[in-house]
Amino acid sequence: MTNKTRLISSLVAAVLLACHLGAQAAGSAEAIMAASCAGCHSQDDSGRWSRISEQRKTPEGWQMTLVRMQEIHGASIVDPAGGEAGAAMRTLVRHLADTQGLTPAESAPWRYVLERELNTIEQHDSAMFTEMCARCHSGARVGLQRRSEEEWRHLVHFHLGQFPSAEYSLMGRDRDWLGVALNDMVPWLAREFALDSDAWTQWQSLPRESFAGRWRVSGHMPGKGLFAGNMVVTNDSDGDYQVELDGAFEAGEPLAGAGKALVYSGHEWRASLTLDGEVYQQVLMAEPDSGQLDGRMFRRDNVEWGLRMQAVRADGEARLLAMQPSYIRAGTEQQLLLVGAGLDPEAEIGLGEGLEVIAVTDRSADGMLLQVRAAADAAEGERTVSVGEAGAEGLVTIYRALDRVAVEPAYAVARVGGNGGSQPVVEAMFDAIGFSDGPDGEAGTADDIKVGPLPAKWSVAPFDAQAAADEDVRFAGAMDADSGVFTPGAAGPNPERKYQTNNAGNLKVLATVAQEDALLNAEGQLIVTVQRWNNPPIR
Repeated sequence: MTNKTRLISSLVAAVLLACHLGAQAAGSAEAIMAASCAGCHSQDDSGRWSRISEQRKTPEGWQMTLVRMQEIHGASIVDPAGGEAGAAMRTLVRHLADTQGLTPAESAPWRYVLERELNTIEQHDSAMFTEMCARCHSGARVGLQRRSEEEWRHLVHFHLGQFPSAEYSLMGRDRDWLGVALNDMVPWLAREFALDSDAWTQWQSLPRESFAGRWRVSGHMPGKGLFAGNMVVTNDSDGDYQVELDGAFEAGEPLAGAGKALVYSGHEWRASLTLDGEVYQQVLMAEPDSGQLDGRMFRRDNVEWGLRMQAVRADGEARLLAMQPSYIRAGTEQQLLLVGAGLDPEAEIGLGEGLEVIAVTDRSADGMLLQVRAAADAAEGERTVSVGEAGAEGLVTIYRALDRVAVEPAYAVARVGGNGGSQPVVEAMFDAIGFSDGPDGEAGTADDIKVGPLPAKWSVAPFDAQAAADEDVRFAGAMDADSGVFTPGAAGPNPERKYQTNNAGNLKVLATVAQEDALLNAEGQLIVTVQRWNNPPIR
């Protein structure tokens, strides 16, 4: 691993880990900026810094900017009070994200890149934006910034100065690329992602809430299923938070441990927790005025292993979060776990038309274990579930028969690794999602009913004739038949393969779901490719 890679890796962790100076250090941020930035940036009488004050970013975005200042311009981030360099960096990231960040609404469309959803396929309305920006990096990397028009213009010039081939990579042979960038792209960016925002000004004026307390957590992880648990948050001595998490997946596998968290911009929750020996990171957003956190928790060293999660205050208003499992077949009886927060254990339970609660074997404010019967003539579709005054739509779905199954994600990428190298393998996880075609009996229409993730048997096959000839199934890795988790092969030249190539491959992902005496099959595509060496916080 190079010194540059080590630096970037350590600073990636710095944003998410809570080993920092804390809220009280923000007062020294201006002193650190004066000592570290004033060699290139000037400050006017109102306290605004040239270039710096013309941008707003997420904490990860500011971290990447500071790393670039060090790597390209030789900047030294120093604390004139004598603090260590890492602490000075963390103080600046905290200060800049708090004072020049994004609102929840501004970051919401692009959070998949912060949450490391590796198999997201972007679709942008603007062909110009796709061609000019999203061919080399994610469109989300742009969407998570706000700049003045002059700063967007500076960014175009920076791209050509730092990456001279960019003009040709971005279809510059067929048009006046620089003219399009400056005359068309820059004004568009200045309108779509403007620096000045009444929403940001209003957001800054809102009081910052405390996140201390007990939270109920629910989520879903491909390969492991539904998760439910408790997260206890307490105030830390430095003004941030200690976190304890204790929960389990639907099959009973526990996930528990503790760590630290901090909050940027009043809503950007970042935590690092050691759970059953694995370091997990949480990238969550606090929903304004909702007492709710939404986002993703994933392993630090294997970000593909993660769960989409929701957390609500256990001491707030009564809430219903999830039903495990989230579906029941008409004419059957089964046990369902209702996950909630602040529930009245004695309140009446309602599951909607066609569903009857036969027995309640466990009742608490955090949820209830129900034995439920679905009427044979129950109509297909989602039901609204209620416990007393608390209610939620779509927690449970009734279906009469499965008509088809889909593999999710339909297209995924895994990466070889290990074998003594610095990059671990990047696995791929799949779910088999059941569907009913609905009343019209036709697939792909508006009345289709999504049943949810189902148990399946998994395998892989060559995607095409070339994959078969190259024996990709033999070399690219192995699919776990029960979990839907694919583990790629080792990195490096393989002497057993033609031309001693690596263990890349192009595979079909095959899922088979049993329904009584019938089998439903579905397939997706998996590309197994080489390691990714550049892994910034925002790709």
